[in-house]
Amino acid sequence: MSAAATAIGDSRIARLYRSTVGKKAIMAVTGLILFGFVLGHMAGNLQFFLGPETLNHYGRKLRELGPLLWVVRLALLGTVALHITAAFQLWLLNRAARPERYVKLTPTTSTYASRTMIWSGPILLAFVIYHLMHLTFGNAHPDFNHDLNVYANVVKGFQQPAVAICYVAVMALLCLHLYHGVWSMFQSLGLSHPKYTPKIKRFAAAVSLLLLAGFSSVPLAVLAGFHRSI
Repeated sequence: MSAAATAIGDSRIARLYRSTVGKKAIMAVTGLILFGFVLGHMAGNLQFFLGPETLNHYGRKLRELGPLLWVVRLALLGTVALHITAAFQLWLLNRAARPERYVKLTPTTSTYASRTMIWSGPILLAFVIYHLMHLTFGNAHPDFNHDLNVYANVVKGFQQPAVAICYVAVMALLCLHLYHGVWSMFQSLGLSHPKYTPKIKRFAAAVSLLLLAGFSSVPLAVLAGFHRSI
């Protein structure tokens, strides 16, 4: 490919990225990747109910990935950064298009989830950092076991009521974020339709509630004492 053709291709990509459509497409694609990760992460968490041996084996298998695990982590971190950057830039574009705030906001088609997306994203990012420090690296854990005793770390970590309750609250925020994100993703990719959009919204609501129940079940079970002795 010639230098001129490459330059034209690069300029098209740059114009697409600068456009609202391009930013929405980036949010949709990165959101889809992160949604898949959240589902997989919940499946891993639920192994807590299969007992210490199963959960600890799961933790060891992840560590055995070695450098590949860090490649995945860095890729996810880059995806999160791109997702938040595109969201913030869209917010700035919308704000610039409407410099004067409404005297009285009377939402018609928007939902509470959609109106709080710009705030829920950074809050969730802060939680992810804390979550890694709490149950992955142990910096914020009261009694972290570095010998890959994942089960003991989860139990001791969530035996603190404030931590467990905050975890459930953030999971509710995550699911509110996902509810809007999942169905709007189809719109961003040009797949919306009056016939199918209501079904997609119901699907998004069902999946969000399922994720909330799955993620919340572990800290609530620990608080209630439904766990094996450690």
